[in-house]
Formats: sequence, C-alpha cells, structure tokens
Amino acid sequence: MARYLRIRSIVKTERTGAHERVKAICGVTPEGSHWTLTHEDAVSQVENRTCAFYIERPKDQRYDVIVAMDVRAHKYLKTETDRDQPDELLFLPTCHHAVHTSYAVPGRHFTAAV
Repeated sequence: MARYLRIRSIVKTERTGAHERVKAICGVTPEGSHWTLTHEDAVSQVENRTCAFYIERPKDQRYDVIVAMDVRAHKYLKTETDRDQPDELLFLPTCHHAVHTSYAVPGRHFTAAV
C-alpha cells in the first residue's frame, strides 16, 4: 500500500517547461521531521505506487498529485485539476530548508532537513 504524504512546499526553478518547473517537493513526516524528495524521485515513487502525494489549499480543498506527460514524453508532477502546467504545486510556498540528512521511508529513500 502506498504511503500518502502531503506536499507543503516546493523547490522551484526558473524554467518554463512543465516538466522543469518543480525541482523538489517537501513536507513533514508524521513524526514531525521535514522531508525533501527530488522531482524525479517523486515521479518514480508515484509510478511505483510507493507513495501517493497530495496538497491542501484553503477551505480544506485537497488535490491528489499525479504524474503527467508532456508532448515530448517528459514526465512531471501536477494535480488532477491542473491543465498542462503544475499550477497548484507552483502556488505552494518555497521550501527554505537548505541542509538535509537521510530519512528512510519503507522501501524508498527521502532526504529530511535538520
């Protein structure tokens, strides 16, 4: 069964392609520590069904994060309600954790901030 994790912030890039706009996703574990996962690792985890991700917006709106593919077959994360760009993810605040250490999720590897 996939672990269901909330994305609370992201690391953005200055790129314009849908698959290049998010560099990493970040959140908080149930134990309270910060985790960061690269965009590529997050895509892999969704595809392998190791983790499922979601975001929450004001008024308790929850959006599941899926893997999409652009016209050049580049995979990227977006919510089910987004069109071509990962707009809902891009509305999230920027992750400001700069130092990360290992954090293990069953069957996968995250990095967690200290």
